[in-house]
Amino acid sequence: MSSSFDPSGLHTELFIDGVWQKAASGATFPVENPATHEIIAHVADGGPEEAGAAIEAAGRAQAEWSKSTPRKRADILRRAFDLVIANTDRLAAIMTAEMGKPLAEAKGEVAYGAEFLRWFSEEATRIGGDSTTSVDGNTRILITKEPVGPCVLVTPWNFPLAMGARKIAPAVAAGCTMVFKPAELTPLTSLALVDIFKQAGLPDGVLNVVTTSNAASVVENWMSSGIARKISFTGSTGVGKILLRQASENVMRSSMELGGNAPFIVLADADIEKAVDGAMKAKMRNMGEACTAANRFFVHRSVAEEFTEKFSKKMSELQVGNGALAGTDVGPLIEQKGLDKVESLVADAVAKGARVLTGGSRPEGPGYFYSPTVMTDVALNSDLMTTEIFGPVAAITPFDSEDEVLRMANDTEWGLVGYVFTENTDKALRFSAELEVGMVGINTGIVSNPIAPFGGVKQSGLGREGGKAGIDEFLETKYTAIAI
Repeated sequence: MSSSFDPSGLHTELFIDGVWQKAASGATFPVENPATHEIIAHVADGGPEEAGAAIEAAGRAQAEWSKSTPRKRADILRRAFDLVIANTDRLAAIMTAEMGKPLAEAKGEVAYGAEFLRWFSEEATRIGGDSTTSVDGNTRILITKEPVGPCVLVTPWNFPLAMGARKIAPAVAAGCTMVFKPAELTPLTSLALVDIFKQAGLPDGVLNVVTTSNAASVVENWMSSGIARKISFTGSTGVGKILLRQASENVMRSSMELGGNAPFIVLADADIEKAVDGAMKAKMRNMGEACTAANRFFVHRSVAEEFTEKFSKKMSELQVGNGALAGTDVGPLIEQKGLDKVESLVADAVAKGARVLTGGSRPEGPGYFYSPTVMTDVALNSDLMTTEIFGPVAAITPFDSEDEVLRMANDTEWGLVGYVFTENTDKALRFSAELEVGMVGINTGIVSNPIAPFGGVKQSGLGREGGKAGIDEFLETKYTAIAI
């Protein structure tokens, strides 16, 4: 066990109606360190019984919580922000132990996730409305915003603190109660965040958490309960479609942040040093295990050689290892299935003519590690051009014209984010307008920001998280007509 990870005081139970409790069956499931294969904890394995208790608690708490003052909700969020910042080292150590990202990057996620708590603490006091008079002068029109009601929150394993904070914070700010299912692979960070909300004074029943090895048995219970009024999900497009079908049965509000297949476009006039730096950030954040990760690199033929050479050099210099150890740049992938997927995608691309410039293999020893990889001459019919890689592999394809690269970039069912590097403002604006994505990074490899609306188009999802739009996802609009 890494010396930076201290399991003492770690919550591994369910949290229902303000009480930490074991599963009724006594069942647990293990949490593995992906760098060492060591089992670092056993977490309560909830099922339909616990799911039912959790959603009922949320339903009971909703009426009173919806009447809480904006200032009370804001103060709870602000205290939670302060507690997260104060516990940065511990939260980062937990995250690194259970999902592998380097400790420095884990600390960065803590800071990023905390900002959602601070942002929505401020938005809680700014929930507005409108008032006007009808055109015939006989009616006063009053527009108010009200909490949507109990919400189902389902988060992924790759950003266990930030994704929890990004969903819980606006729900708290809006006055919604919640049932929360963290990812099976990384429940410990989420449970630590929930404990912080308890310490911050969140009332019993407002936030209820069920960890489980059988997500369907828990989430289906919530979706069919008739109590839940909204689902907010981050994960794969396939699971998102299942949840949308379930949501339709009770006409639930839905926010879906799903898969991505981000194009990274380097135009002929790009600043290559800037593009390489952006490529490193867009590709290697979280070992490439991010929905915003650059998946397909399209580089203008006139600068392809220079970009590829410099990018490959940077990638080859990254240090792969246990994220808890000093000097590590790239940690392990999350599990064997993810590692097998990356190996298969690289093998398929090579079989179809791609050349591996650096990486292309897994290092010896324990852990789900894969070397940072750059491939060039990648055929458009390669599997990794149509599959979310979720690993440290960059596939480079040259292009000759702007129309050609826009066509290739948009030739996907996904539309989360796109990256464009150019020194020409007109070209930047054209690509921003014509890329079929919800977010565009111009001369930057990072688009995620707590005060910006995060989300995609096409099969990358519905709705937005963060920014001013983030709280609206948890609010209903009510119109009251008052006779004059």
